[in-house]
Amino acid sequence: MTKTVLFLLVLISGFTFAQEDLLKDIDTVQTKNTDTSQPAFKALQIVTGQSTKLAAKNEWYIVVAHRFGDVSKGFKDFFGLDDASTKLGAIYGATDWLSFNLSRETNQKTFEGGAKYRLVKQNENFPVDIVGYNVMAVNTDLSTDNYPHLKFGDRLAYLTQALISRRFNDDFSLQLTPSYVHKNLYEPTIEDKDQFLAGIGGRYKISKRISINAEYFVNFDNHSFYKNPLSLGMDIETGGHVFQLLFTNSQINSDIGYLTNATGRWGKGQIFFGFNLYRVF
Repeated sequence: MTKTVLFLLVLISGFTFAQEDLLKDIDTVQTKNTDTSQPAFKALQIVTGQSTKLAAKNEWYIVVAHRFGDVSKGFKDFFGLDDASTKLGAIYGATDWLSFNLSRETNQKTFEGGAKYRLVKQNENFPVDIVGYNVMAVNTDLSTDNYPHLKFGDRLAYLTQALISRRFNDDFSLQLTPSYVHKNLYEPTIEDKDQFLAGIGGRYKISKRISINAEYFVNFDNHSFYKNPLSLGMDIETGGHVFQLLFTNSQINSDIGYLTNATGRWGKGQIFFGFNLYRVF
């Protein structure tokens, strides 16, 4: 397991620094920009959780997110490559302070629609960005064979988040993310209907186009079978898109599933490798 993770880290590092050399001649990013009006994060997600960055007015983003299987299963499942989950989505910036998103994930065949909106922007007179984020999810994988009295409303779950970030300087940003999840259909022996979470995430820039990101959420569910999601990632800026490589203990890509249905244990090597790719138009 340790050798596998080390191999992947070496592979990722080699790829990113090679890409850095290729982009060096066309790089136009300023090296020391302390203007706090700039966004705290370059990508719309810190790792899997949302960041305070929004799509600009009339911008379209196409999102492809992929999580391979559990790397601890070893060569039998080719270190997770045989068992993957994919999310496809689109994001539209209606204004500079409001965007809408729609996505579909293979895991649980979940559709999610959401709205992200800026409440306060960090400036000389206010120390943080505050952004609201609301999601409604539809689990289309539920079957009347297992739930004979299933109604459409039972398929629904909801997420409300306050994203509170501060850009301390050009290299370092930090975000706090209090969150609330409500599930219409749930299993009371392993989870609560209403779940409250507290998240923390950050970004540290190590070169002009690369940053290291991390995030962790504590779920205050009293008897949850699931684990607290912990993820490490790397942002790579390549012109028209941001490419994110990551390791996480949650294979699910959807916002609600990621927060409340993580199953992996970092201490036992139950880690999922994946990526997020954003293309803006």
